[in-house]
Amino acid sequence: MAHSFISIKKFSEEPYSKILGYPSATNRQIKARIKELEKLKIKSICLTGPTLIGSLEILGKGYVGVVVLVKRGNKEVALKIRRTDSQRQNMKNESILLKLVNSVNVGPKIIDASKNFLVMEYVEGDKFSDWIEMLKGVGSVKKLKTTIKNILEDCFRLDQIEFDHGELSNISKHVIVGKNKATLIDFESSSTKRRPSNVTSITQAFFIGSGIAKQTQKIYKNSSKEKIILALKKYKQEKTRENFENLLKILKL
Repeated sequence: MAHSFISIKKFSEEPYSKILGYPSATNRQIKARIKELEKLKIKSICLTGPTLIGSLEILGKGYVGVVVLVKRGNKEVALKIRRTDSQRQNMKNESILLKLVNSVNVGPKIIDASKNFLVMEYVEGDKFSDWIEMLKGVGSVKKLKTTIKNILEDCFRLDQIEFDHGELSNISKHVIVGKNKATLIDFESSSTKRRPSNVTSITQAFFIGSGIAKQTQKIYKNSSKEKIILALKKYKQEKTRENFENLLKILKL
């Protein structure tokens, strides 16, 4: 579907200024942010997505920022805009964390960053919770297994570099399933200082303790919770490839 883009100059006016300075900003702050966007070569913004700010559609909203689809040159990319009430002083730390996960091929690719903005690859697709709702018919078991296995592999890679996503118990917001791959997103609560529990958290969310676990079970019957918990404990003690493969086997992946 072709997207319709609005020049960033328009975003100095209401209601659009609400996007650049969410939840509230002075005219001066908005103008400064437009200049910052020009330096990042962002020309226009497309108001599309499942989340609303007033009546304006955006890709997403979190504690740190709002995410919109933008155009940089001729390329469509995602832009994370720091909220004016965010505890974070800038986007530097998140850009460092994103570079780190990119180094093991995880997450949307980072393109550029400044004080108030993070420019990254636009990951098109559905939130995992919406995707699994739509998953029916021929090939659904294979699709689900492939998707879950890919996400678990990403989580294993994060565990190996001692990186903790921090919010993977809530899959629905943090996994986007596209046509060709599933992508972990939103690393704003991540840390390299905590003990990583990516594989453990996401396995529990997929198979043990959530509404998504019930949907997973409907599509394909899994091993008993006891077996899964036992394999997870073993993996938690030693995050080796062997223990990870054993977990995949228990999960019938």
